[in-house]
Amino acid sequence: MGTARDTTARLVARAALATDLSRLAPEAVAKARLCLIDFLACAFETGELEWSRQALAVTRRVAGGAPVIGTDATAHPADAAFANAVLGHGLVREDMHTGSISHLGIVVWPSLLALAHQARCPGADFLAAAVVGYEAGGRIGRALFDAELARLFRPTGLTGPIAAAVAGARMRRLGEDEATHALSLGVNTALGLNQWPHSGGSEMYLHPGFAARNAVTAVELAQAGVYASEDILEGEAGLFAAYRRKAPRGDVALFPDDRPEILSVYFKPVPACNYAQTACQAALQVAASLGDRRRDIRSVAIRVSDAAMRYPGCDFAGPFERALQGKMSIQYVAAAALARGVAEEKNYQKLDQPEILRLVRATTLGTDAGFTAAYPGRQGSEVAVVLGDGTRVARRVEDVIPATADEVRARFRRSAARRVGEARALAIEAAIDRLDEAGDAGSIAALCSTAAPDARRLASD
Repeated sequence: MGTARDTTARLVARAALATDLSRLAPEAVAKARLCLIDFLACAFETGELEWSRQALAVTRRVAGGAPVIGTDATAHPADAAFANAVLGHGLVREDMHTGSISHLGIVVWPSLLALAHQARCPGADFLAAAVVGYEAGGRIGRALFDAELARLFRPTGLTGPIAAAVAGARMRRLGEDEATHALSLGVNTALGLNQWPHSGGSEMYLHPGFAARNAVTAVELAQAGVYASEDILEGEAGLFAAYRRKAPRGDVALFPDDRPEILSVYFKPVPACNYAQTACQAALQVAASLGDRRRDIRSVAIRVSDAAMRYPGCDFAGPFERALQGKMSIQYVAAAALARGVAEEKNYQKLDQPEILRLVRATTLGTDAGFTAAYPGRQGSEVAVVLGDGTRVARRVEDVIPATADEVRARFRRSAARRVGEARALAIEAAIDRLDEAGDAGSIAALCSTAAPDARRLASD
């Protein structure tokens, strides 16, 4: 190779295949383990939610298929990837890569777990592939998206199948031609429209499911010999021409510096939209300072970045008919935090709580020049309330305060234990921590099944 025919897709594929776990920074590998734990924590917790039940209802079960997390179901790998991705997205608390405005983990992990079931895969390859997937999705997403494009197209729907196809090609150790074509096929399935916030639709939950299913199929097709357009990224009708109407901004290369994209991923502290995180955190600080006096709030002023205010569904004051409308609305997320003093799933289970709706009506949402200038490097918000006696209380959060590693692990243990028991939850966590030494990464998905026979045996495989 190394000729003038080297397209961006081929260069990305070549770099992905050359990435070995031993060459990755230890902190990137540790972050990958934690991202997997975070994904599973969400997936275990959402099985009873409406959109999860709907995804499981259309998942075609097959004996000996890939496990569906937190259930006794096994399905064709592409179907299992679809179901697991929807489960992982159900709380809207998945990991977040701000630079690409994408939730890469909810596509990368379900795809890799499904593909690992098909053929025995060493844990070291599994982890290296995941880091590569985050890298490809993050780099391409950074170059592709701006706030205007993100108003129309769901970033995860575009970056997810690309990231997961590259990750799958690396995990399967495909040849360079096959990996290039897998990436191209993934690009060909990149789609997700952002009309759902305007109409209250729930297709957002399904976007990563479609992406994961398509990524698995892209890898399988490439391995079967399908030839796909190598100039799919920079071609005259390729990804950037179609969505940006212009060529990529500079080179899209993997690991161009010393900071892998996975290190830019943060773990959401709040089950809500990325753009509502800091407003919620500021509101919680205000609520804590007021105590019972928060019932005396007469007005609320929230300031955010221009990108936060413009993202579909974020500037929405009701009416609230579905939980997703509440989770996307900065006004609702902050009002619920002020009214209840906590940020949890129960904030969205009843959307007619009088005190929350009173505060939503009392809220004005605007932009702050400092927050806008700092984005996407930082995502700030300010929440200021005025009480009945004229007292003003304000809190300003300059950037998301992410969930810590200990918090991620704690919520994983809680949610996994409810589904598969405490012993199994601890076995899964231990298996992930030793994944680089494992001979078969497929054992992780098997441990997450309620039908798994013996946790100790699977964890030691």
